[in-house]
Amino acid sequence: MTTSKKLSNVQRLTGTIEVPGDKSISHRAVMFGSIATGKTEISNFLMGADCLSTVSCFRKMGVSIDINDGKVIVEGNGMDGLREPSDILDVGNSGTTTRLMLGILSGAPFHACIIGDESIARRPMSRVTKPLRLMGASIDGRENGQYTPLSIRGGNLKGITYESPVASAQVKSAILLAGLRTDKEETTVIEPHKSRDHTERMLRAFGVEVKEDSTSATVIGGKELEATNIFVPGDISSAAFFLVAGAIVPNSEIILKNVGINPTRTGIIEVLQMMGASIEIIQHDQYSFEPIADIIIKTSTLKGITIGGDLIPKLIDEIPVIALLATQAEGKTVIKDASELKVKETNRIDTVVGELSKLGASIDATDDGMIITGKTGLSGNVSVSSHGDHRIGMMLAIAACITDGTLDLHDVDAIAVSYPNFFEHLSLLSK
Repeated sequence: MTTSKKLSNVQRLTGTIEVPGDKSISHRAVMFGSIATGKTEISNFLMGADCLSTVSCFRKMGVSIDINDGKVIVEGNGMDGLREPSDILDVGNSGTTTRLMLGILSGAPFHACIIGDESIARRPMSRVTKPLRLMGASIDGRENGQYTPLSIRGGNLKGITYESPVASAQVKSAILLAGLRTDKEETTVIEPHKSRDHTERMLRAFGVEVKEDSTSATVIGGKELEATNIFVPGDISSAAFFLVAGAIVPNSEIILKNVGINPTRTGIIEVLQMMGASIEIIQHDQYSFEPIADIIIKTSTLKGITIGGDLIPKLIDEIPVIALLATQAEGKTVIKDASELKVKETNRIDTVVGELSKLGASIDATDDGMIITGKTGLSGNVSVSSHGDHRIGMMLAIAACITDGTLDLHDVDAIAVSYPNFFEHLSLLSK
């Protein structure tokens, strides 16, 4: 059922919030705990729909996973502890679950079927299935394994050196996870730009050696993961919506606590700094395998910039809200080298341009991004939609804060995928 919410502008946003746990790290914590030996306790786990899909899939493969008082306890039985599922593995809307689980299943001695929702059925899987087949996995699916549903039977895997045509943490992670199942062989992934390194960091936390240089990562097969406790930092991709809100809503000052500031994810902070935002980073002493900080953002005078190249993998999920940010910056902002946006939950280039245009933004699509001219006042009294994409939904909710007139936001339930209490936090800050 399609749900909608009527949103109005706000006078200011002030206060302190702690955004939900990082989605990428929450997924990996459950997966790695499931193939480790021993008990892994995960704190600040994101209880969003995508991460719960990961929990469901690994429970179907015989892993004991308990959720209690905001903590997730995973009882792992090692690499060989997974069992053949008697039911289809339903990933819901989660591309991360799909692609990383394919890497794990590539070395499992059984058969499994993976299916997801309509959005997952449109997202390209050959970028993962191709290298996994090269390693020895048997994978079939719609259009020769390009799309779900997918059928996989694990094999005796061999290590490869794979030059990925895209900088994708999901592709890299799937191959490295498969590489752990080889017989002490090296598996290397080389990328055009360095993608997120959550997998490399977490593998080390679970006792696995990972060799890295500027654009490659290597593992050696045969090493068992050892259970550990994981604290999941706040998701910077979720924080991005309130960082932008704090910068563009008048008379605002927002403090965001315990946000993960992994250097491969801080593109949104770099963009805000380049645009001239008033932003302060207070880094904690590192008590996790990931760096963490409190971030203070205030209403700012912004200028347009060009965003592209090596910066894009560090902010690919934040581009929808960066486009909104750019509408409130003086001059032209160019976002380029971001064709990856076309294969997210929606074609985010077309969706962002279409929805912000309804509000009167000066924004044009390009083949690999968009061009935004500001500063532009946004006009409401229109209907907009998330199109089932959580990041589009949250971007539009933040747009409503500065829009002259109300917005009727449809498909609002999609936001729960990554930020179940988003509107609660927005309401708290606007009081």
